[in-house]
Amino acid sequence: MIQVSRGTPALILAPMEGVTDAPMRALMAERGGFSFCVSEFFRISQDVPYARTIAQHVPELANRSRTPSGVPIQIQFLGGDAFKLAEAAVRAVSVGACAIDLNFGCPAPTVNRNDGGATLLKYPHRIREIVSAVRAALPATIPVSAKLRLGWEAVDDIHQNADMAAEGGASWITIHGRTKTQGYTPPAYWDPIGEVRGRLAIPVVANGEIWTLDDFRRCRDATGSEHFMLGRSALANPALVHQIARELGMISPAPASTDWYTLLERFAVLCEPYADNPQYTLCRMKQWLRMASNRHEISWVSSVRTQQTLEEFFTAVRAAISVSGPAPIQ
Repeated sequence: MIQVSRGTPALILAPMEGVTDAPMRALMAERGGFSFCVSEFFRISQDVPYARTIAQHVPELANRSRTPSGVPIQIQFLGGDAFKLAEAAVRAVSVGACAIDLNFGCPAPTVNRNDGGATLLKYPHRIREIVSAVRAALPATIPVSAKLRLGWEAVDDIHQNADMAAEGGASWITIHGRTKTQGYTPPAYWDPIGEVRGRLAIPVVANGEIWTLDDFRRCRDATGSEHFMLGRSALANPALVHQIARELGMISPAPASTDWYTLLERFAVLCEPYADNPQYTLCRMKQWLRMASNRHEISWVSSVRTQQTLEEFFTAVRAAISVSGPAPIQ
């Protein structure tokens, strides 16, 4: 169901904590372009969660690991205990997970202080241990992948860490082209990704600072990759994934909605099964518009930031658009 293989380009929606939740995954998936999505990380710390808890975290598991429109979902786990991660993966598969991703890249201080995410980059042998334990615990038909950064501080650390993930049995790896200490500060360094891709026998997915079609072309040239993960850029410009898909020769029909108002309306509908509190939906839409307006000029965003209800929000958006004109997606 989910596979990254050489000769078949893939575009993947990145896991972003508090951003690419189930409603956002559903929206991005139904618009087309993405091969599959990766869930927000599920942190495994003190206890291995019950299967039903895992299923609640990734509701798509109840639908054969697919979004409502049928795009596959890969569940991502984060932690430092190989045994617990392996057991969590087994439980996830028991409730429908079709692929497992392991997070060795999250730069959040709270996560790193508690033996998770990018802190594992300082201990390459542990990356191999964790990947190997999860791989051994699952049927061969369930892919296990790893998400890495270039290193904790030094970009060259990616070579040993990538080797460890591959030796552990990773089906593919995704490399974010920055170190932990960089966080999300530009630039991303794509050349080391290409060096790793050229050495490893497994596929390598390139990630980081692909904001435009030109960025994608430069990343492709630098990495030689045919697989790419998009995160913030896919939300800031929902048309980007289609532009890249066409460049890669992937079938990507044009989505029905091409303006922000229609897209926001659809997102509100998709939030309904998951959000008991309308304020959650309102906050998520404001968050999304803030992210988009940081990269693209959306003249009316400031006029809707203070609205307190969904009704007020959409009334303000309609009023702003009536004055400024249509709000096409960039």
